[in-house]
Amino acid sequence: MSTPDETPLTAIDEEATEPVVIESPRLELRDPLPAVVETAAQLQATCDAILAGTGPIALDAERASGYRYSQRAYLIQIRREGAGTHLVDPTAFDSLVPLDTAFDGNEWILHAATQDLMCLAEVGLYPEKLFDTELAGRLLNLPRVGLAALVEHYLGLSLAKEFSAADWSTRPLPEPWLVYAALDVEVLIELRNLIDADLVSAGKREWAAEEFESLLLFQGPPERKEPWRRTSGIHKARGRRALAVVRELWQARDRIAETRDTTPGRILPDTSILELASSPPQDLNALKGLRIMRNRGPRRFLGDWFDAIERGLTLPEAQLPTASQRIDGPPPPRAWADKNPVAAERLARSREVIGAVAEQYDLPTENLISPQLVRNLAWEPPTELTVGAVAADLRSAGARQWQIGLIVEPLTAALAPVS
Repeated sequence: MSTPDETPLTAIDEEATEPVVIESPRLELRDPLPAVVETAAQLQATCDAILAGTGPIALDAERASGYRYSQRAYLIQIRREGAGTHLVDPTAFDSLVPLDTAFDGNEWILHAATQDLMCLAEVGLYPEKLFDTELAGRLLNLPRVGLAALVEHYLGLSLAKEFSAADWSTRPLPEPWLVYAALDVEVLIELRNLIDADLVSAGKREWAAEEFESLLLFQGPPERKEPWRRTSGIHKARGRRALAVVRELWQARDRIAETRDTTPGRILPDTSILELASSPPQDLNALKGLRIMRNRGPRRFLGDWFDAIERGLTLPEAQLPTASQRIDGPPPPRAWADKNPVAAERLARSREVIGAVAEQYDLPTENLISPQLVRNLAWEPPTELTVGAVAADLRSAGARQWQIGLIVEPLTAALAPVS
């Protein structure tokens, strides 16, 4: 098993009053930076190189989340033993199906796979086998599981992340950004092998295999029923009428942002939505005179904002949003003691046994079992409370077999009435 991460290291200089920080050497590219793949001939050469290589394929994708509405990939990084590193511009192609064919049957190595799987699928890339280094690090209960932290922990190298929030839709991409992107897959294969060895030593390799297999079915996060309620500071909106204005403004902004492929906050900040909902202008001239409309971005859509405000102010009472979001399933646990004290006691016992099992097997509790599944069972256990019934409920809710095997018996006992 690899040596635990002790960085940053410090040494005491007898002549100095402050500790001297010993920084790990920087990870650098072993090969010259490759040209970006943006023509059919370059893509074919990349496919040929991948086919000639051996072993698993390291992959990463860069998006422009803080700048664009869409979550599409603007750069895809690929590395394989014997094939080197390839930087592919997916916006230059209708699809990357030829690349998917070259990958056929081989394991993909991704870090935090759920962040990239959807944008890779959008261009025709679908994994058949997966190894997620971040998820594996969680199963090993490592204190930090970001890519830079894992590279430091296992390889003793520092990996800069200064361009992680860059606008990757920029063209042409600056060379320092391309170096940064190539480094994200430079040691991903070595990292996978070292983590895999630790999983085997810890007796967790089969658990990881189940987790990785479940990722093959990932279809993105569940769609929120009322996404407008995520408006920052929405608690400041007083009354259902103000909430209606927030909703109409949020929806108008979202339509504009999607059409222009711009992140919504660049069209109209959340703070401006709350300000307009709290003190709605009486006419278009009043709206135009507001300080928040002096910037060119919001000012271009004055008519859209005014129409949204009018809709919110004139909606019939029956169509106003509720004061709080309607929740499917059990209420927030803080309300259980008043609403259902018996369920609150079940939840407390369940959390206690889940915590004990997690400690026994050196796992984060959220990776041992989804907290939401535990809450659902504590709120409404199976009518016939047996190990088989609890296992069936967990399985139908998406729990993996290794999770069920570890927790089903103690959880069933915790859900049982206290005699």
